[in-house]
Amino acid sequence: MTKEIPHIEFNPATTNNFGFEIVPIKDIAKSKNEHKHNPELPHQLKFYNLIFFTEGFGRHFIDFKWYSVQKNSLVYLTKDQVNAFEFSEGLNGYCIIFTEEYFVNSFLNLTNDFVFRLFNPELFSPILQIPKKSEFVNYFNLLLNEYGNSQSFNHKNIINSLLTILISKAENLKQNLTFHISDASKVVVYQNFISLIEKNLTKSRSANFYAKELAISYKHLNTICKELINKTAKNVIDDFIILQAKRNLINSTTTSSELAYKLGFEDPTNFTKYFKKNTGLTPKSFLKSLSKD
Repeated sequence: MTKEIPHIEFNPATTNNFGFEIVPIKDIAKSKNEHKHNPELPHQLKFYNLIFFTEGFGRHFIDFKWYSVQKNSLVYLTKDQVNAFEFSEGLNGYCIIFTEEYFVNSFLNLTNDFVFRLFNPELFSPILQIPKKSEFVNYFNLLLNEYGNSQSFNHKNIINSLLTILISKAENLKQNLTFHISDASKVVVYQNFISLIEKNLTKSRSANFYAKELAISYKHLNTICKELINKTAKNVIDDFIILQAKRNLINSTTTSSELAYKLGFEDPTNFTKYFKKNTGLTPKSFLKSLSKD
C-alpha cells in the first residue's frame, strides 16, 4: 500500500442533520472524483452504515472479503470496519448512515443484547437478503419519504421511530433466516468475552485466560462459542487478533515489526509466523494480495 487507508468521518451534505443521513449510492458513484478518497478503494468508517440495495447485482468489500450483493441485499457496516464499493452498472440503493452518538441515544429502548447482535459480524453475516414481500421494504420506503420531508412536524422523532422499526424488522428476518438465539445469557457471555479480548489483546491469547476472567470453565466458553458462531474460543481470539492486524497493516504508517509489539508479541518473527498460520500469508504477502483485488 502506498498510502494510509482513509478514515471516513461523518460529513453530512446538509447542515440540517442530527447525526443521521440517507445518501443514494448513485450520488456516491457520480461524485467519487470529488471525494478526498475513492470509495471503490478500501476505507475505514468512523460511523455506522446500513446499505440497502434496491436494484442490480454486484459486490461489496467488507473487512478484506468480497460479498455478492443484489436487489434487496442489506449490508451492515459497523464503526471501524474496512469496506469498499464496486459500482457495477445497474446497481443502485441507499446508504443509511449515523454517528455513534446517534446510535447510542436513539436506541435506548432496545436491549443490550439486541444492540450487540445488530452490528456484530461474528454472530451474523454482514449481508442479509431481504425477501421480496417483506414489510422491511415498506418501512424503508416510509423512512426514505420522511427523510425527504425534513419540514414535517416532529421529523426527528419520526425518523428515529421508523429506523428502530426498520432495524427490528431486519433483526426478525435475520433470526428466521439463520437461527434463533433462545438463550440471551449466552449472548451476554459472548459479548463479555469479546470485550475482554479487546481490553486484554496484548496480555493474552489463551482461551483459558479469558474463561477464568469470565468466571466460567474453558469447556463452557468453548460450548457457547460453538453454539453461537460454530468456532472454538481460541478461533474467536485468533480471528479477532488477525482482523486487528489486517486493519493496522493497511496503514503505511504501521510497520509489521511495530504492529507485532503493539499486539503483544515479544518478537516480530513470532507475529509473522502467527499471521501466516492463521491466514496462509505473510503480512507482506497479504498487502500484495490486496493490491491485486
